[in-house]
Amino acid sequence: MLRFLLVRIASAIPVLIILSVVTFAIIQAPPGDYADYIRSQLINQSGASFAQAEEQAQAYRVEHGLDQPMVVQYFNWIKGIVTKGDFGYSMFYNKPVADVVSERLPRTLALALVCHIFASVLGIGFGIWAATRQYSWIDSMLSGVSFLGMTVPRFLMALIIVYLLVFQFNVSEIGSFFSPQYGGAPWSWAKFVDLVSHVWPVVAIATFGGLAYNMRVMRGNLLDTLNAQYVETARAKGLSGAAVVMRHAVPNALHPLVMYQGVVLPYMLTGEIETAIIFSLPTVGPAIVGSMAIGDVYVTATFMMVLSATLIVGNIIADMLLAMLDPRVRQYGGA
Repeated sequence: MLRFLLVRIASAIPVLIILSVVTFAIIQAPPGDYADYIRSQLINQSGASFAQAEEQAQAYRVEHGLDQPMVVQYFNWIKGIVTKGDFGYSMFYNKPVADVVSERLPRTLALALVCHIFASVLGIGFGIWAATRQYSWIDSMLSGVSFLGMTVPRFLMALIIVYLLVFQFNVSEIGSFFSPQYGGAPWSWAKFVDLVSHVWPVVAIATFGGLAYNMRVMRGNLLDTLNAQYVETARAKGLSGAAVVMRHAVPNALHPLVMYQGVVLPYMLTGEIETAIIFSLPTVGPAIVGSMAIGDVYVTATFMMVLSATLIVGNIIADMLLAMLDPRVRQYGGA
């Protein structure tokens, strides 16, 4: 198993390198950089002339290496990561990129993990409920819910909820984790309730898509398993319906979902990011969009690499789970 893991990690390194090159090139492809943003700010807010603003912008490019070719900037960035763990300096936030990531990534991961737990528990439970009541009104209702969860865009659901909260229920505190009185206060039950009242739309929307997928997969797999011969044998031995389903059918129907858990975190991250952008929460999503808009290249590149690494790690976890479940994978995968 250790050899299997090492092979997967070794194969992931070239993928990560290629992703870093492609990501950096795509980010640098649009015309302009952060110095252009500084020039526009000087002209619009400070009243500087174009020549004065351009002079200061060019000086900023030279100072921060933005005047160098893209290849040189890329290798300087990679060299800093490999040799010093330095992901660059955020020109907009005026702090190291590592600090920006450490502030926003834990919140994003925490929200994604909560969404994943809710989506797994509710999706698997509803899938069992629907499969054991095939073609009933419950099955039809849950199938409709799963269809909506997999087809309706999450950003559209977020826009609808924002509209309802702001224009129908007059909610003014959108775009923060806490109310002002709880911002720097120590943790308490009241602060936790306030947090839930602010993040529930993000959790609900991101959970909805994962719940729909889990429910559809669980329902389909369980229906196939319930028709297997060993399930019929268990029924013939006189076991109750609940015992047949929970002890024999469900564990075997869970195998595809167990393998799915390794790659579900990136899916939940994208769901949280899409929704957080609409709600302007201080997580990874708004930081990526904001940094791309103003040319803060190292923030954008680092966040994209973190998400790419999350996907790679998730696939390695999926491979490990599959290898533990299926000996053939260990045999032919080099384990």
